[in-house]
Amino acid sequence: MQRLPVITAFGGVNPAGRSSFHRGYKRMVLDNLGAAERTDILSDLAALMGLRTGDAAGGALDTELERQVLQGTLVRELETRFYDYRHCHFHQPAELRNEGGFVFEMSARQLPSPLPQGWRVETLDNGRVRVHAAELAVMLDSYREIAVASAGQLPTGFEPGGHYNSRFHPRGLQLAILGASDAVQSLGIDWDLVTAKAGPDKISVYASSAMSQLDPNGNGGLLQSRLRGGRVSSKQLALGLTSMPADFVNAYVLGSVGTTGAVAGACATYLYNLRAAVEDIRCGRARVAVVGAAEAPLVPEVVDGYATMGALANLDGLRKIFGDNIDFRRASRPFGDNCGFTLGEGSQWAVLMDDELALELGAPIHGAVANVFVNADGPKKSISAPGPGNYLTVARAMSEVRAILGEESLRQRSFVQAHGSSTPQNRVTESAIFDRLAGAFGIENWPVCAVKAFVGHTVAAASGDQLISSLGVFARGILPGITTIDRVADDVYHKHLSLSLSHVERDPASLDVAFLNSKGFGGNNATASVLAPHVAQKMLAKRHGDRALTEYRKRNEAVAERAAAYDARASRGDLDAIYRFGEGLVDEEGISVDGHSITLPGIAGAVSLPVENPFADMV
Repeated sequence: MQRLPVITAFGGVNPAGRSSFHRGYKRMVLDNLGAAERTDILSDLAALMGLRTGDAAGGALDTELERQVLQGTLVRELETRFYDYRHCHFHQPAELRNEGGFVFEMSARQLPSPLPQGWRVETLDNGRVRVHAAELAVMLDSYREIAVASAGQLPTGFEPGGHYNSRFHPRGLQLAILGASDAVQSLGIDWDLVTAKAGPDKISVYASSAMSQLDPNGNGGLLQSRLRGGRVSSKQLALGLTSMPADFVNAYVLGSVGTTGAVAGACATYLYNLRAAVEDIRCGRARVAVVGAAEAPLVPEVVDGYATMGALANLDGLRKIFGDNIDFRRASRPFGDNCGFTLGEGSQWAVLMDDELALELGAPIHGAVANVFVNADGPKKSISAPGPGNYLTVARAMSEVRAILGEESLRQRSFVQAHGSSTPQNRVTESAIFDRLAGAFGIENWPVCAVKAFVGHTVAAASGDQLISSLGVFARGILPGITTIDRVADDVYHKHLSLSLSHVERDPASLDVAFLNSKGFGGNNATASVLAPHVAQKMLAKRHGDRALTEYRKRNEAVAERAAAYDARASRGDLDAIYRFGEGLVDEEGISVDGHSITLPGIAGAVSLPVENPFADMV
């Protein structure tokens, strides 16, 4: 009997805002919300953006404030807080020559060592020198346009590092702290209690970035320092590692001594980490698994890299679609007439528990993860091109869901969260996979959503965006339409698919399962099957009995109240980020060890040591 990985909490931040309590999802489907719910979401965003906070945070927004909130969220023209794409800093190399040579003065401290060939130096007063040089090789300070002008940016005015002591932290790690903190606090259960009930060695954390931390506080500064005449700091190398989102959450949010890992797989990174978490819980290796990803790729070097590959929606491509009046908010256009994807920044986290522990703690039940399938592409020419591996992942996920829930559920009560990157190649290859497999499994009008239309491609966190959106669909019943396109492109396969250009409202009880699909560079393909909360609760009732579910609901009442109190505080702008730097350090001298267990001072519960021979039939 395998344990069911139940989704008990989720949180994060992305261009749609705060993820917990379905707030980011509701920003995406804002046009289909009622007046009160719409006002609540806009008010929360206004507080997050610093436009009004505290006691002034509630109530209706005036016209100008609402305009600021709407214009300052989702995909939009790149803001200069990152860099000015029209005038991006650039060094122009030049060789200077003059018949009489060059004579100039400078500080003696600025003299290069060794001196360039042909330099003659005179010492002057006040620590200065006069240099005579026949020719000079220089780098001229200049600017150049980066022809990529749209991005999925965090809400305007929201800076994650402003919510805790984030000095020297790369932006990606700031996102990790805020995202994981949001998820943990939305759980509504004190984390020390979770640790005590599960056991300190029965908690797993799996999280990563795909690109690493590439801003000046991470690998970006590390690699630039020599050429910019600066020095490498003692922090840049360590903070640049792709494993740091998991490491920071273990050390500063959870204080966890359990299993940890950082699985990177390009755009499929989130699902790779989710797979590790699901396997831990299903086999009993862990009772709690925290899954996440964080990516902050909006730096010139990363944009240059993707743009040079021809992967991004650039100005020339968008002009062919929009003419001279480009609508940057509609730059990400999955399955429509498009010209490349739009980068985004974000961090998404989920807390999974085994079914028994979730019931015991009265934890929220937002759904469950049945499985995550991963396959490579096999032989390739271009390493970035798609391949056949995604046929395998989608088909395996569909087949297992059919075995779990039955034919009718798969055919009538499922939907897809597409990778939907917004490239011409993706719209053809991914739609072909969905359409062919839908036909093979007898599905007609299979709903396909594409969250990147709203938030862009957040790379490692991209499938986290898909997961959070799916949980919102289960709760609210609104399938996000692909609202950034005017029509489905002619080369898209959709005989058996439903690609709606507007939001579609369904009874939440009519949706049993979501398939999250990811197609990453290098042949990194993954597909997850996520079960709706009503399905998960039905499964729990069959395993544990109706009486156990009744007792669970009683315990959940206090948990829900505590979670709602956090949501209320956060909606006033008080995120109260968890950042426990240097708190609760374990005194290694106080560690208690015997032949069967280890107890760590300050950490509840003992860690039992393995006593059974796993290879008893062999020795």
